[in-house]
Amino acid sequence: MIIENNGVKGLKSDLAHLDEVSAKLGFVRWQWEYTRATYDLKLEDKTTGSDYFLRVNTRTESGKLESPYAILYIEDVYIGKATFPHGLDYQSPIPDQILKMATSKLSQLKTELSH
Repeated sequence: MIIENNGVKGLKSDLAHLDEVSAKLGFVRWQWEYTRATYDLKLEDKTTGSDYFLRVNTRTESGKLESPYAILYIEDVYIGKATFPHGLDYQSPIPDQILKMATSKLSQLKTELSH
Protein backbone atom coordinates (compact mmCIF):
# COMPACT_ATOMS: atom_id res chain seq x y z
CA MET A 1 0.00 0.00 0.00
CA ILE A 2 1.32 3.43 -0.88
CA ILE A 3 0.86 5.97 1.89
CA GLU A 4 -0.43 9.04 0.08
CA ASN A 5 -0.04 12.59 1.44
CA ASN A 6 2.68 11.36 3.79
CA GLY A 7 4.45 14.71 4.16
CA VAL A 8 7.89 13.39 3.21
CA LYS A 9 7.54 12.74 -0.52
CA GLY A 10 9.73 15.20 -2.40
CA LEU A 11 11.91 16.14 0.59
CA LYS A 12 15.65 16.27 -0.13
CA SER A 13 18.67 15.52 2.05
CA ASP A 14 22.29 14.58 1.75
CA LEU A 15 22.97 10.91 2.35
CA ALA A 16 24.87 11.40 5.62
CA HIS A 17 22.05 13.44 7.19
CA LEU A 18 19.32 11.11 5.92
CA ASP A 19 21.20 8.07 7.27
CA GLU A 20 21.67 9.75 10.67
CA VAL A 21 18.09 10.97 11.01
CA SER A 22 16.47 7.77 9.78
CA ALA A 23 18.66 5.58 12.02
CA LYS A 24 17.72 7.71 15.03
CA LEU A 25 14.05 6.99 14.25
CA GLY A 26 14.63 3.25 13.86
CA PHE A 27 14.88 2.96 10.07
CA VAL A 28 17.54 0.81 8.44
CA ARG A 29 18.94 1.48 4.97
CA TRP A 30 18.52 -1.94 3.35
CA GLN A 31 18.46 -2.04 -0.41
CA TRP A 32 20.74 0.38 -2.12
CA GLU A 33 22.63 0.82 -5.34
CA TYR A 34 24.35 3.75 -7.01
CA THR A 35 21.27 5.92 -7.52
CA ARG A 36 18.59 4.70 -5.11
CA ALA A 37 18.09 3.41 -1.59
CA THR A 38 15.25 2.21 0.62
CA TYR A 39 14.87 2.84 4.32
CA ASP A 40 12.77 0.30 6.22
CA LEU A 41 11.16 0.48 9.64
CA LYS A 42 9.80 -2.68 11.27
CA LEU A 43 6.45 -2.24 13.02
CA GLU A 44 5.16 -5.09 15.19
CA ASP A 45 1.49 -5.82 15.82
CA LYS A 46 1.60 -7.17 19.39
CA THR A 47 -1.98 -8.48 19.22
CA THR A 48 -1.45 -10.75 16.21
CA GLY A 49 2.32 -11.20 16.20
CA SER A 50 2.47 -9.92 12.61
CA ASP A 51 5.25 -7.68 11.37
CA TYR A 52 4.83 -4.79 8.97
CA PHE A 53 7.47 -2.70 7.24
CA LEU A 54 7.29 0.97 6.44
CA ARG A 55 9.47 1.52 3.37
CA VAL A 56 10.74 4.93 2.27
CA ASN A 57 12.09 4.92 -1.29
CA THR A 58 14.74 7.46 -2.25
CA ARG A 59 16.60 8.35 -5.43
CA THR A 60 19.69 10.44 -5.97
CA GLU A 61 19.35 13.89 -7.43
CA SER A 62 23.10 14.38 -7.60
CA GLY A 63 26.08 12.24 -6.75
CA LYS A 64 26.24 8.53 -6.01
CA LEU A 65 25.57 6.66 -2.81
CA GLU A 66 29.25 6.07 -2.12
CA SER A 67 29.43 9.75 -1.18
CA PRO A 68 27.92 11.10 2.05
CA TYR A 69 27.34 14.34 0.12
CA ALA A 70 25.04 12.73 -2.46
CA ILE A 71 21.66 14.48 -2.52
CA LEU A 72 18.65 12.18 -2.30
CA TYR A 73 14.97 12.93 -2.64
CA ILE A 74 12.17 10.85 -1.18
CA GLU A 75 9.85 9.12 -3.59
CA ASP A 76 6.84 6.99 -2.61
CA VAL A 77 6.37 5.54 0.84
CA TYR A 78 4.96 2.01 1.14
CA ILE A 79 3.76 -0.18 3.96
CA GLY A 80 3.40 -3.93 3.71
CA LYS A 81 2.94 -7.04 5.80
CA ALA A 82 5.99 -9.26 6.18
CA THR A 83 5.64 -12.69 4.63
CA PHE A 84 7.70 -15.82 5.19
CA PRO A 85 10.52 -16.30 4.37
CA HIS A 86 11.35 -12.80 3.17
CA GLY A 87 8.93 -10.59 1.38
CA LEU A 88 6.33 -7.87 1.76
CA ASP A 89 2.68 -8.14 0.88
CA TYR A 90 1.55 -4.66 -0.15
CA GLN A 91 -2.05 -5.81 -0.71
CA SER A 92 -2.81 -6.96 2.86
CA PRO A 93 -4.99 -4.67 4.96
CA ILE A 94 -2.99 -2.63 7.47
CA PRO A 95 -4.37 -2.47 11.03
CA ASP A 96 -5.25 1.04 12.23
CA GLN A 97 -2.71 0.99 15.09
CA ILE A 98 0.10 0.07 12.67
CA LEU A 99 -0.95 2.81 10.26
CA LYS A 100 -0.98 5.31 13.15
CA MET A 101 2.54 4.28 14.15
CA ALA A 102 3.68 4.61 10.53
CA THR A 103 2.21 8.09 10.06
CA SER A 104 3.70 9.19 13.38
CA LYS A 105 7.17 8.05 12.27
CA LEU A 106 6.75 9.79 8.92
CA SER A 107 5.80 12.98 10.72
CA GLN A 108 8.92 12.69 12.89
CA LEU A 109 11.02 12.07 9.78
CA LYS A 110 9.56 15.15 8.11
CA THR A 111 10.34 17.27 11.18
CA GLU A 112 13.92 16.00 11.40
CA LEU A 113 14.61 16.50 7.70
CA SER A 114 13.14 20.00 7.74
CA HIS A 115 15.78 21.25 10.22
